[in-house]
Amino acid sequence: MIMTKEFYSTTEVAHILNISRVSVFRQIKLGKIKAIKIGRNFIISYNDILEALGKSVGSAKKEEIERAIDKAMEDYEGTFRRLSKE
Repeated sequence: MIMTKEFYSTTEVAHILNISRVSVFRQIKLGKIKAIKIGRNFIISYNDILEALGKSVGSAKKEEIERAIDKAMEDYEGTFRRLSKE
């Protein structure tokens, strides 16, 4: 499916992700898919679909990765230095 729109309905996203519409709602509720509520319906942006597909990394995920790297550097800096000398 070629995606050309900026926003998609939950039905369209279910088709794109090859999951049920109920699963789309469940993932929205869990925060795994970002969605905008319009009245009783949700719309999902093209970029958020790419993130759900694993084809891009969102800003929140980038920040989480950066924090993990910083923590690893704090905790294991000496070990990393010794490993780099081998």
